[in-house]
Amino acid sequence: QVQLVESGGGLVQPGDSLRLSCVASGGTFSTHPMGWFRQAPGKERELVAACSQTGLTTYYSDSVKGRFAISRDNAKNTLYLQMNSLKPEDTAVYYCAADTASIGPLKTRAPGYDYWGQGTQVTVSS
Repeated sequence: QVQLVESGGGLVQPGDSLRLSCVASGGTFSTHPMGWFRQAPGKERELVAACSQTGLTTYYSDSVKGRFAISRDNAKNTLYLQMNSLKPEDTAVYYCAADTASIGPLKTRAPGYDYWGQGTQVTVSS
């Protein structure tokens, strides 16, 4: 069983930055591709960013490309999401997720991930 705990969310103004963290336990973090998803009220959960086991291969949705950066520290079992130039449309609950099957290319849809954190709220508002 993999446990994932996110932190770092909050209320910020447009243009501000936040860094989300996700600490993993109960599994072998370094062997799992990881992803950050978000879900706004009334909308489907969408992938924001994903990275390979080493962090060298990454994927970003078009809506965050150039503003967000995903990274990981396997020695600390921690996944990060650096979010810059935040916009009101970035407001959502953000979830980290683990792909423990780790087969094939990075998964870009939620069913490809089998362990999830509880989420952290990010609100961007003036």
